[in-house]
Amino acid sequence: MKRMTPQEILTRYEAALAARQRHEGIWRDCYNHVLPPIGSGATLFDATAADAAEQLSASLLAELTPPWSRWFGLAPGRPTQDGDAQHAAAVLEEAAEALQTHFDRSNFALEMHQAFLDLVITGTGLMLVEEAAPGEASALRFTAIPMQDAVLQEGPSGRLDTVFRAISMTEAALLARFPGSLQPRAKQAAADDVKHRVIEAIWPDRAGYRFAAITADGDAPMLLAEGSFAENPFIAFRWLKAPGESYGRGPVAKALPDIRTANKVVELVLANASIAVTGIWQAEDDGVLNPATVRLVPGAIIPVLTLAVPGAAPAAALMAAMLIEIKSRMLLPPKKSAEGAEPEDPRAELVRRLLEYEQIKLAAHKLNAVPQFGRDFLRAQVYIEQSLQPRFPEVDVVDLRQAWADIVRRARLVEHHKIAQEELSVREHMSMVLKKLQGRKFVEFSDLFEAHKGVSVLVVTFIAVLELAKETLIEITQAEVYAPIYVRLSYTPA
Repeated sequence: MKRMTPQEILTRYEAALAARQRHEGIWRDCYNHVLPPIGSGATLFDATAADAAEQLSASLLAELTPPWSRWFGLAPGRPTQDGDAQHAAAVLEEAAEALQTHFDRSNFALEMHQAFLDLVITGTGLMLVEEAAPGEASALRFTAIPMQDAVLQEGPSGRLDTVFRAISMTEAALLARFPGSLQPRAKQAAADDVKHRVIEAIWPDRAGYRFAAITADGDAPMLLAEGSFAENPFIAFRWLKAPGESYGRGPVAKALPDIRTANKVVELVLANASIAVTGIWQAEDDGVLNPATVRLVPGAIIPVLTLAVPGAAPAAALMAAMLIEIKSRMLLPPKKSAEGAEPEDPRAELVRRLLEYEQIKLAAHKLNAVPQFGRDFLRAQVYIEQSLQPRFPEVDVVDLRQAWADIVRRARLVEHHKIAQEELSVREHMSMVLKKLQGRKFVEFSDLFEAHKGVSVLVVTFIAVLELAKETLIEITQAEVYAPIYVRLSYTPA
């Protein structure tokens, strides 16, 4: 390609920039959902995509160009004799070691990671390789060019061999990069607050690649510098190339619908959690609140009209809850339905309720048009004074019986009870037990007690039996465990 004038370079750059605009929207969306620029206003609620992009770029760096490790080799470009091949291999190995040393001392790892990150997000990465300034630790300097600053064109071979880079530079930085490019008056000013728009262009030529830098501040661009390179200093690489497109497509663009869904779902989950914690407050619309400025956010105050029916639920809060539910269901995959049946639309239930509400509203308007008592007409009333003979209720025998039963029931509630102490003699009952045992060889233990006389008599009789056994006047025997207990006298009277 022949040499281009500054105006031709600017025209070609603007044409390539216009062709790039169809990709800028998807790039901006990918960056907002993975790595939002500072000041863009984009908010991430789910960091899954950001972590995945970072891990993928780090894996590419570790697998393809691992830092502090040899990831390349040098070999002769054409066949040589055996002796020359050994010598060339030794020389190339020494050159590779020296080149690796320069890679390790430079900023290659940092800039390459940024280029891989741009590759994952936008699908295209761009790296600039330059000669470092004298005195630096490495002879090479690398710069990762973001896609927002680069404009690429594809050559006949399918390679991105034409590169335009648009940068903003102060006069001091411009003088340092392109010495002798400005007029003497501008050199003397060299103000840091004055910035120029500079466009650097690289395009293929028969002898290699040509380079030119121009200013695009005014109507007439000015040439800053020009030259030639044997190889393109810009290294452009793509993730996936679609037919008819010069720029690549990355994995983030492929997974962008899922990334949007996940981010929106987490946003709704957090919003619902905030609403559950802070609640949605209600207030009567008395003219102080402006309903137009009230929004459905956590802690919001929703104005509602005072309803005529006590205890009726506010329609605004119910409608807001339904809208949140429908929005959440639409973000989720549709439920599996029978074969051939259409999936259920969550909006259909809302439409049905709205139609029913409209019918009820029309019916209410029709009912409101009907004349009502107290609003449209009043009933005529006339007070007539008249004397009435008192009529006493009739009383029969059943009423008297019930009244008497109530009196007896109340009397029992206030009845006084006197508890007297019953004196029982243990000695007397001891004598009674001895009388029962006289003339009998054995008497069963339970036959000694008279249950019909009450508990107190039973207790005293039991104490009497114990006293008799204590004084060895009676004997208490049992044949075996759980067998009946028998009692007899210890002596036989004469």
